[in-house]
Amino acid sequence: MMEQRFRAISESQNRPQIPVKEQEKRSEMFATKVFNADRMLQFLTKDALESVRSAIFSGSKIDRKMADQIAEAMKTWAISIGATHYTHWFQPLTGSTAEKHDAFFDLLPDGKALEKFGGRQLVQQEPDASSFPSGGIRNTFEARGYTAWDPTSPAFVYDSTLCIPTIFVSYTGEALDNKAPLLRALSAIDEAATAVAKYFDKNVSKVNATLGWEQEYFLLDKALADSRIDITLTGRTLIGRSAAKGQQLGDHYFGVIPSRALGFMKDLERECIQLGIPVKTRHNEVAPNQFELAPVFEEANLAVDHNQLLMDIMNKMADKHNFRVLFHEKPFAGINGSGKHNNWSLATDSGVNLLSPGSTPMKNLQFLTFFITTIKAVDTYEELIGAAIASASNDERLGEYEAPPAIFSVFVGSQLSHVLDELEGVSKGKLSPEEKTELKLNVVGKIPEILLDNTDRNRTSPFAFTGNKFEMRGVGAKTNCAKPMTILNTIVAKQLRDFKKEVDGLIDKKNLKKDEAIFNVLREYIKTSKRIRFDGDGYGDTWQKEARRRKLSHNANTPNALKIMTSKESLALFKDLGVMSEKELTARQDVEFEAYVRHLQIEGRVLGELVYNHIIPAAIEYQNTLIKNVLGLKDIYGAAHKSLSDGQSGIIEKIAESLVSLKKNSDAMVDARIKANKIKENQKKAIAYCDNVKPYFDNIRIQCDILEQLVDDRIWPLTKYRELLFIR
Repeated sequence: MMEQRFRAISESQNRPQIPVKEQEKRSEMFATKVFNADRMLQFLTKDALESVRSAIFSGSKIDRKMADQIAEAMKTWAISIGATHYTHWFQPLTGSTAEKHDAFFDLLPDGKALEKFGGRQLVQQEPDASSFPSGGIRNTFEARGYTAWDPTSPAFVYDSTLCIPTIFVSYTGEALDNKAPLLRALSAIDEAATAVAKYFDKNVSKVNATLGWEQEYFLLDKALADSRIDITLTGRTLIGRSAAKGQQLGDHYFGVIPSRALGFMKDLERECIQLGIPVKTRHNEVAPNQFELAPVFEEANLAVDHNQLLMDIMNKMADKHNFRVLFHEKPFAGINGSGKHNNWSLATDSGVNLLSPGSTPMKNLQFLTFFITTIKAVDTYEELIGAAIASASNDERLGEYEAPPAIFSVFVGSQLSHVLDELEGVSKGKLSPEEKTELKLNVVGKIPEILLDNTDRNRTSPFAFTGNKFEMRGVGAKTNCAKPMTILNTIVAKQLRDFKKEVDGLIDKKNLKKDEAIFNVLREYIKTSKRIRFDGDGYGDTWQKEARRRKLSHNANTPNALKIMTSKESLALFKDLGVMSEKELTARQDVEFEAYVRHLQIEGRVLGELVYNHIIPAAIEYQNTLIKNVLGLKDIYGAAHKSLSDGQSGIIEKIAESLVSLKKNSDAMVDARIKANKIKENQKKAIAYCDNVKPYFDNIRIQCDILEQLVDDRIWPLTKYRELLFIR
């Protein structure tokens, strides 16, 4: 282990630079490997093109004859750019993507070979589903699962394979993936938001949820990363003393990008652009070796697919550049972790952002409607959003080093808070002409001017309004965006439905005009959702006390956060909007509990191996060296040796104390794991791991980090933070 560490350091210091030159314009490279509208126009017949467009925009089915034509066109195009295989590309409940490749190659009865791909292979396939998590929806011996083509997300060619985005469902029709519920949620918010948008523009026929994710990640030298089994097997360092210099000087943030990292980024961005991922922004993040990449906003379903594809490309490109990319939310103690900020908004089919103020009072009333309704939805279902971002790895990140706390709140800024306070004072019922003028001109009409200077940000806020969108900051770096996007779009769809029902009721029963009815409902929403708005420091004890007073939830760990998924209110919400059945929700909750347990099981086993096989032997070896030194001094100097060996004796005692504590805590952790593993029910097992196993992790780490400081650097078996965190 020690030899591996120093060999890895030497290797990392002699990495050759990989020169990367961009000779083509990105606009010319964009989506050249995607079967998008331009490719379809080129390769499809008029009828086939119309069939696909109808499926995308209205959800109509594509008949078998058309499917055959589309498949033939896809195959011809894919082969023309080097594809040899095809796959249904889907997103099972593992959190990553899955694919099974089949060659276009086939044999005829007479033995002749040909390239074959038909409508049947395009529209539906039957991969073996036995090893994917299903939460009890299907048994292990029932291998049937079906992938079905999602025409709203275009096919693409990656690594010589035609990848067809699909949903993944069981034999009985339940969703076994993250994409199917997302598509249902997007359909629900389209319907609800379009109905409300028609109050302001009767020509609106469709509303799309948009998403712009910001992907944070760490880059480590491959040899150094591979020298540590904790990074290799868990994606993070389970032990490790902080380097003397970390992020405290703030010199890495937005600094000059290291040339090795820049070479990786250029290759990565080129591949992304060709695959239609509109990457735009890159920069150094706060922590050493931490970076961020962000694209242009897209329709939410496509943005989710692109983020999942991006993470796969990043892993492969990092390997090419002798890097390891870490998506773990907290790979290093004492410095920033990594999130995936989900910037969300709603846009009409004419391109109007419904969360962006306009040039007229009516457009600003439209903005306020969607703005306030979203806040109300978050207030009602804040605990459910917390469940959407909960995971064992994100538990390590939330609440410190610029990551928002687990307590959910909404930041809108002081200026917009003032506007909401004024709207809260609107008279109930009909408005006088003076009140209408005051509202439309002096309150609503001035919103664009207010937002022009509303540049303050709160990095501790889990859900912040940032001018024309809401930023969901608590999402973990390796989380599939489909999970939080399914929850967010579902709850906002529900609130928009309720809003329209209330407004129409006031118009019909109270004989109020449309604007008056809207103001009346918005006023009540402002009052009843006031508790969720918070513009202060989310880290302080003061906020925790205040949050308790406001009766906001504080589920600081995943097992507690996940309980809400199957509450009576949650089950009714998803059922009423047609997003998930009770069976699907219960299954997902069980899968999440199981994932939490397995995550901590692996970390516990790796931590035990590190302690027993590496840390304790290294500490004892150095302790023996010191003991020999003390005995040698005694032989030479006799009674005078004591004053000469006080330093060595002190270190020997400190090492001994740490070894006793380390052994005691490690043994106790193993015993706690054995007891927890005997529990059959995943929820109870997750709670046992959280309450009885995980607390030992920190105690073990403390003693290991003390020993790292005491033991001779030449003997210490693990690559240290100072060696890992600065790209050479």
